[in-house]
Amino acid sequence: MDPGNDTGISEFLLMRFSEKPELQPLIFGLFLSMYLITVFGNLLLILVVSSDSHLHTPMYFFLANLSFADICFTSTTVPKMLWNIQTQSKVITYDGCISQMYFFTLFAGLDLFLLTLMAYDRFVAICHPLHYMVIMNPRLCGLLVLVSWILSILHSLLHTSMVLRLSFCTEVEIPHFFCELNQMIELACSDTFLNNMVIYFAAMLLAGGPFLGILYSYCKIVSSILGISSAQGKYKSFSTCASHLSVVSLFYCTSLGVYLSSVVTQSSRASAVASVMYTVVTPMLNPFIYSLRNRDIKEALVRFSGMAALKGTIILELKKCPRLQGPMPEPNVEIL
Repeated sequence: MDPGNDTGISEFLLMRFSEKPELQPLIFGLFLSMYLITVFGNLLLILVVSSDSHLHTPMYFFLANLSFADICFTSTTVPKMLWNIQTQSKVITYDGCISQMYFFTLFAGLDLFLLTLMAYDRFVAICHPLHYMVIMNPRLCGLLVLVSWILSILHSLLHTSMVLRLSFCTEVEIPHFFCELNQMIELACSDTFLNNMVIYFAAMLLAGGPFLGILYSYCKIVSSILGISSAQGKYKSFSTCASHLSVVSLFYCTSLGVYLSSVVTQSSRASAVASVMYTVVTPMLNPFIYSLRNRDIKEALVRFSGMAALKGTIILELKKCPRLQGPMPEPNVEIL
């Protein structure tokens, strides 16, 4: 597993948000609450989309995949941080750090690809509405998600294999609350020129590419919306994109904020705090943005909660039924 780690380092130390003992319970409670809201909010969105036939469309198929990716994205970093706070430890093993870096890179890339697919879906729906069901058929949607998974896995494997070839010095404290790729490379003692080149090239290709695709899609969408004569038609068309546009803006703005904060302030603590925005806060807010600003999701939530309440009432009434509390009487059947 560790062919390039010539120094024999078996563990790293992760940075805490605060060294004050009295603040640790507050930080633990805050991140635990955000993590539970993220998991249950996105899980509820997946259940609603999968259980409601009205939402079996390409748009909500991509949304369900995005919710699953967000759950996994947050789960790569927050549980370990909560465990370290609870045990008053900073330690993460070398294997655990490499695994965390691999899955974090994987699901971050998958988020970018899924947001791009959702933008393309809105582009086809608004710019080519008559051919929407022909273009966005189930086979194509499944194939696009599969390609996104494959590209994300290969991208993450590339960076992980590049880190495995590095050797690390005796300074093993990572100035972050998780094993972030750039921070890992900065700790290495060996030459990291090739690693940095791969990071820059992959960032331009796999982050800049989806961003340009989203930008192109929305330029076409805005152009088509402006061509609609009625104000009601313009509002209806734009409302179908408002939720996705909010999520895209939140994800890219927070990611850009992390980069700018690390460049301007040169403070690892400020960078770590800024990273919370796109690693924890953005996945937590996504279900609320889609449910509060989307009429179809709100109606599906009402139907889903109504079905759950109805099932609970039926089960409760069956338990109260006296005929079902004891053994069933044997039928009185005469054999002729």
